[in-house]
Amino acid sequence: MSKLNIGIILGSTRQGRVSPQVGEWVKGIAEERGDANYEIVDIADFKLPLLGESDDIAPAKAWAEKLATLDGFVFIVQEYNHSLSGALKNALDSARDEWNNKAAGIVSYGSGGGVRAAEHLRGILGELQVADVRVHPLLSLFTDFENGTVFKPADLHKANVNAMLDQVLAWSGALKTLRQ
Repeated sequence: MSKLNIGIILGSTRQGRVSPQVGEWVKGIAEERGDANYEIVDIADFKLPLLGESDDIAPAKAWAEKLATLDGFVFIVQEYNHSLSGALKNALDSARDEWNNKAAGIVSYGSGGGVRAAEHLRGILGELQVADVRVHPLLSLFTDFENGTVFKPADLHKANVNAMLDQVLAWSGALKTLRQ
């Protein structure tokens, strides 16, 4: 059996975002495992217009093609006003079938660990037929970031990321059989 392909999706596009730091940290932990192919998927790279506001289908097509190559996901989610970013919601809405029958983990951050954003994401994932896993590493802007801009995670988070990845891989492998 070939290795699963897991996309680590950066859920923010704004200037000064810290999601690339968090994503690279998760990817580093994941690659130490050697049990799957992990890649950063930055929604900012796809320049997705707001759903329905452009006749140009090329960005959405490229986005859907990327998602189709992935067996599972780890979402890096930051909390904005008690929810996820508009850019991530738009990216989720810009594809449909490519999400179906895959698994996802969530790594969230914010002043309260990003839990409200993660809970909102879980509801959306359910509608897209993505099975979200239970283990959910959450990071605090107060203890895991220096001045809110430099990511310095506590060592204890590594065990949670590994436990989440265990679940993402188990579910991604099981759900892959539904797509074959």
